[in-house]
Amino acid sequence: MIELHNVSAGYHGRAVLQGVDLAFAPGQVLALIGPNGSGKSTLLRAALGLVPCVGGEVLYDGVPLRRLSARQVAQKAAFLSQSRAVPNLSAQRMVLHGRFPHLSYPRHYREEDRRIVRQALAAVDAADLAARPVTELSGGQRQKVYLAMAIAQQTPSILMDEPTTFLDIAHQLGVMELSRRLARQGKAVVLVLHDLPLALSGADRLAVLANGRLVRCGTPEEIYQSGVLESVFGIRQGRMMTADGWQYYCRPSERQPDEAERKV
Repeated sequence: MIELHNVSAGYHGRAVLQGVDLAFAPGQVLALIGPNGSGKSTLLRAALGLVPCVGGEVLYDGVPLRRLSARQVAQKAAFLSQSRAVPNLSAQRMVLHGRFPHLSYPRHYREEDRRIVRQALAAVDAADLAARPVTELSGGQRQKVYLAMAIAQQTPSILMDEPTTFLDIAHQLGVMELSRRLARQGKAVVLVLHDLPLALSGADRLAVLANGRLVRCGTPEEIYQSGVLESVFGIRQGRMMTADGWQYYCRPSERQPDEAERKV
C-alpha cells in the first residue's frame, strides 16, 4: 500500500500540494478529481518520488519512499504520465519497456516477458497494433499502448494521469472497466479524471482536490451527498436510477464558486 502522510510537495521549493493524507488501497479504484491546477498530477508525482516532498512522508508498505531505489519503486508502482514521448519503436517493443524493472542489465527478454506483453496488449484491445510503429498510431491507439506498458510492469499499484485522454467514449468506459478488473485482482488503481460522471459511476473512492489541498475523500455516494462537487466545480450535479444503477450528469451552475468555496 502507498500512503501519503501530511505530504506537501511542489516545484522549486514552492508547495503546490499541501498537507495531504491519503492511502492508495489494494483492491480499489481511486479517482483523483478537482479543477485544473488543483494538484492532482503533483500528488501522483509526489507519491512516486518524481516531485520532492517539502513536508510529510510517503510510505510504501510501511517503508519510507526515500529509502527505496528507483528500481524498487518501479517494481511497486507503474505510472502512466500525462505527457509521453513517441519513440520510433513498434508497439510491442514499447510495451516491453514495462518489463525493465524486472530485468538485469544488459536486458535480455525472456519468453515470459513476451507472453506478459501479449496479454497486456490484449487486455487493452490493442493486440492488432503489436507490429505497428508507435509513430504511425493515432492518439487513441498510442494511449492503449502506454496503458498496456503500465499493465505489463505487473506492479501492486498502477497510477494513471488522465488515461482517458484521446479516447472515444466507448474506450473511456473500457479504461474504467479495465481499472475495475485490475482492482479485482488486488491492485491499487489511481486515476486522475476530469469526467465526473465516469468517476462517480466507476470508482470505489473519490479524492476531491482544490487549491492543492484534499477537500474530501469518500465513496461516490458520500461525495455525491456531501455537495462538495457543486462547491468546488461550480456545477449542478444530478443523477437518475437506471437498470444499470445510478447514472450521473452535470449541469452548469448559475454562478461560479468563489475562492472561499473552493477551499471548503
